[in-house]
Amino acid sequence: MSQKPQQAALAKCPSCAEPVEPGDLFCGACGYDLSVVPEPPQDHPTLTMTDSADGSCGDGVAWPAPEPDGSGTPPAAHLPADLAGTDSGGRPLPGPEHESGTDPHAQGARQPAGSGVRFDRPAEPDEYPLQAPDPRVAENPGGTAVPEEPAQVCVACRAGRVDSDGYCENCGHAQPRERDHMERESGPVAAVSDRGLRHHRNEDAFAVGHTALPDGTPAALAIVCDGVSSATRPDDASTAASQAAGDALLAALPRGTHPQTAMHEAIVAAAQAVNALAEEPATAREHAPHQNAPACTIVGAVVTSGLLVVGWVGDSRVYWVPDDRSAPAARLTEDDSWAAQMVAAGLMSEAEAYADERAHAITGWLGADAYELEPHTASFKPDRPGVVVVCTDGLWNYAETAEEMSEVVPADAAARPLHSARVLVGHALDGGGHDNVTVAVVPFPAPPQGAGSA
Repeated sequence: MSQKPQQAALAKCPSCAEPVEPGDLFCGACGYDLSVVPEPPQDHPTLTMTDSADGSCGDGVAWPAPEPDGSGTPPAAHLPADLAGTDSGGRPLPGPEHESGTDPHAQGARQPAGSGVRFDRPAEPDEYPLQAPDPRVAENPGGTAVPEEPAQVCVACRAGRVDSDGYCENCGHAQPRERDHMERESGPVAAVSDRGLRHHRNEDAFAVGHTALPDGTPAALAIVCDGVSSATRPDDASTAASQAAGDALLAALPRGTHPQTAMHEAIVAAAQAVNALAEEPATAREHAPHQNAPACTIVGAVVTSGLLVVGWVGDSRVYWVPDDRSAPAARLTEDDSWAAQMVAAGLMSEAEAYADERAHAITGWLGADAYELEPHTASFKPDRPGVVVVCTDGLWNYAETAEEMSEVVPADAAARPLHSARVLVGHALDGGGHDNVTVAVVPFPAPPQGAGSA
């Protein structure tokens, strides 16, 4: 068994740090074997991969000599760029002093020192251009946020979305069509139309408007049409008639046409518009020979500062309701109906005639198959303020007499015509809503321009 060479005596025990004497083989305090103390290793400084142990570089490049201690100046910092770098082919790399446009590989070119890190690379862009234009930018050049259209919610379940066909995706309920309930106001006049509770569609239509006479005084107008259900396309007939009559009045009154003459001409224009609907190709009539011409009734009112004009064909009506409910109300039109003829001929009382099942059979209407057109017009000069109620039989079936109509018209109808029209439609729906309901409310006298519903 070979022995380890004896080591020089230590001043202290390496185990318990107690002093030891020269020549002691064991520590007198802890018994540590002093002969096994390892020989101190030789100093091997950390070198770079190209450096040698004597401090020189393998490639012949020497580090800057350190300044002597005590010079009072801080030692110079040694940067990686102080040494030249090479690329993978052993060629020197350009340093930060590289001049733009100088080829580092050209013969005789100055090669600044480098560290192996390229400082001359161009800055990379934050975003790279797309090969094709972004379609989002093409659709919205300004870059503004496009708001999404709110989804329509089912009126029945209040949860499902409504598809393009008008049905709920959740419960399948058919949604109300735009024409099922319509409301509109123009200046001081307002109108409301509703499909009712029994009909599958709304065959009524209306037009409201306001304008000024040549002398600057205001004028308001309302037209109400009721499609004849037994005719073909009654909804188209009422729409065409109401639009034609309203447009005719708005064109004639500012020209100075007398309101009663303008009303007559408006009814004629409405009749022509409905007649035009029957001008179908012969092939269409051959495929549906049982269909008759589109038809509707019409009633209207024009109100100025001191004049009230009404006009009608059919059984839709106009009522006068004064603000002072102690004064009598009045019905201003006479029906073109079987019941009205019986009463006019003295054959039946009004109560008996309207109780008959033939009471609502009309004797006058607008349409290509109507009898000779006889527009009815009348003028009135009320001596007190009030409201004019223009309506179809869908309303007056539940408030037939002038007194009954006066009771259901709100007291503030002149100040709130739209609200009053809603109340009157609600009265008909509460009564059963057996027919389409349309009503317009026009204050008398016509208020100045700019006045409207409160």
